[in-house]
Amino acid sequence: MEAGTHRTPSLAQSAIPVVVLIGLLASSVFFFGSDSSYGPNQIALILAAIIGAVVGMRHGYTWQEIQDGMVHGVSLAMGALFILLVVGSLIGTWIMAGIVPTMIYYGLQILSPKIFYAACCIICALVAVATGSSWTTASTVGIALIGIAAAFNLNPGIAAGAIISGSYFGDKMSPLSDTTNLAPAMAGTELFVHIRHMLWTTVPSILIALVLFTIIGFFGSTAGESNDLQVMLDALSGSFNIGWYLLLPVAAVLVLIVKKMPAFPALLVGALLGGVFAVLFQQDVVLQYVGETDLPRVPALLKGFWMAMFGEFTAATGNEALDELLTRGGMVSMLNTVWLIVSAMMFGAVMEKTGMLEVLAGRILRVAKSTGGLIAATLATSIGTNIIASDQYIAIVLPGRMFRAEFAKRRLDPKNLSRALEDAGTLTSPLIPWNTCGAFMATALGVPTFAYLPFAFFNLTNPVISAIYGFTGFSIVPLEEEEGEKAEAALEVV
Repeated sequence: MEAGTHRTPSLAQSAIPVVVLIGLLASSVFFFGSDSSYGPNQIALILAAIIGAVVGMRHGYTWQEIQDGMVHGVSLAMGALFILLVVGSLIGTWIMAGIVPTMIYYGLQILSPKIFYAACCIICALVAVATGSSWTTASTVGIALIGIAAAFNLNPGIAAGAIISGSYFGDKMSPLSDTTNLAPAMAGTELFVHIRHMLWTTVPSILIALVLFTIIGFFGSTAGESNDLQVMLDALSGSFNIGWYLLLPVAAVLVLIVKKMPAFPALLVGALLGGVFAVLFQQDVVLQYVGETDLPRVPALLKGFWMAMFGEFTAATGNEALDELLTRGGMVSMLNTVWLIVSAMMFGAVMEKTGMLEVLAGRILRVAKSTGGLIAATLATSIGTNIIASDQYIAIVLPGRMFRAEFAKRRLDPKNLSRALEDAGTLTSPLIPWNTCGAFMATALGVPTFAYLPFAFFNLTNPVISAIYGFTGFSIVPLEEEEGEKAEAALEVV
């Protein structure tokens, strides 16, 4: 069929791939349980994408058009995939270099189990504000905090929830964040106006999260015995050289990010520094990892450096719990996550290319009669896009593009739209296993998405508060008369 004869699918037709996907994902969890993200979910997403393609082809789209759309959709995630791979290398070399063990060692001596969850949230919030990146925060400071939680015998799901809550609060409040810049650009407002307006929803949400983490810490935690902690400390100091100087690569990465170096090269520098520090300060660890070899010492050390960049580092401390914690990393550890993201982006691209995603989102707008309804529609569309399209950027761009005119027609300041886009588009992305953010967080922290989801209190609370504000009118700012006339004139031009 010739291009240009495309027909818009009906609501029922647009829902077919989504219903199929939900059924397949539910079956995946039923049959495979916690292993569903290691292949079954990917197959579910690919099959649902094919169903979507069939629907699209029945409405005038050629297979070549749909395939081009899938290629374009996957290309949107390439930046994230590059970062995923280099984070795998960073984790491997940082463990081998003793950087992560040093962070765990000092953390066990400084942090108290009672305040650990709240402290995790605060530490990650501060780092994320400075770096503008929730991903960088989780993959550096976060992996050490997960290690400390394991040593304290604390719940890894709650610890990951605290790390993600703090990381995403800091990310949203940082002018260095890409999503914090993207949302006001899509809504038509200024960056710092957007950040100030977000304080109305983010501050109450993070305070609620901190209160809950504090309560859990004091009344719900069951920390390990001091003897067990001492065994862990002895195993760390006996297997790795521990010293403050090993934290220099961490500081270097944070400085590079603050200096606005893009995440991929900054994290690659961090991974390479980790390998150099391993060769310099952990030679016995590196040689033990390499195993028996006829190579001289220096080439063997370089081989270990190379191995940790691509393969899983294997710890051999003699402590079973510590070995399980520190055996991870390498680019190979990220390949399953790459597979999941590619599959998810294929499905999302088919839904967007064939117009089915816009049909589903447009249906939501039809029932949004009041201001509260419009805010709720924006939030719901962003969350739905995160689920269907599997990418936080699309969850900001698509609803922003759809609802910008409606906000202007209703004489609502565009900062209301930009805040709603972030409250739902950014914050719910790590709560969905097949979303780029959910897949990344689960892999980087080593905690399944559904294990930390109930405890990502900031991410869960923020969209709810945003919806409440919409229906009550609290902090919803109307356009000034002059600005409203300009907005209407702009709409007429469009």
